[in-house]
Amino acid sequence: MEAKQPRIGVLAIQGDYAAHAEALTQCGAVPVEARKREELDGLDGLILPGGESTTILKFLERGHLFDDLKHFCLTRPVFGTCAGAILLAREVRNPAQRSLGALDVVVERNAYGRQIDSSILFSESKLPGEKLEMVFIRAPRIVETGPEVEVLARRDGMATLVRQGKLMAATFHPELTADHRVHQAFVDLVQANRNS
Repeated sequence: MEAKQPRIGVLAIQGDYAAHAEALTQCGAVPVEARKREELDGLDGLILPGGESTTILKFLERGHLFDDLKHFCLTRPVFGTCAGAILLAREVRNPAQRSLGALDVVVERNAYGRQIDSSILFSESKLPGEKLEMVFIRAPRIVETGPEVEVLARRDGMATLVRQGKLMAATFHPELTADHRVHQAFVDLVQANRNS
């Protein structure tokens, strides 16, 4: 019997959560928009998209979602992109701010400059296939990774895509490209977690 498709939530507060949902559909998952704590129930995994990390943080605290997300990160796969990577980090700098502390990385906010300094780069990665397209928009930079963190892609020697156990983070926007390998890697991680 074929295993049913994983239900993966997309925190639908800010960022292009519709593009994440489309990428998840292309990768064989069922996307679910999540804005309330009860919408986290029954999800096999969750994506924390980009946006403005301080604004997302305020929303999470006001909606009493912060602690629920923290618990979710301990039990199920979570993938943070751009601002989502900032939220997952163990420590946030420039300036410091509260985070979920789930992923053993130190992140520097807006490390590559303002919106006008946005860029698209192609880089080698540990994902199968050709070079990975990475879209950076007011991107954070991962300045430290813990011993359990696997670096899957880099920019100028700095990690841009990482995995640690059930967690993944990207400092770029994989949802803004036609290349769905990053989302596929997360869907595969969710499936592996469901089968374990």
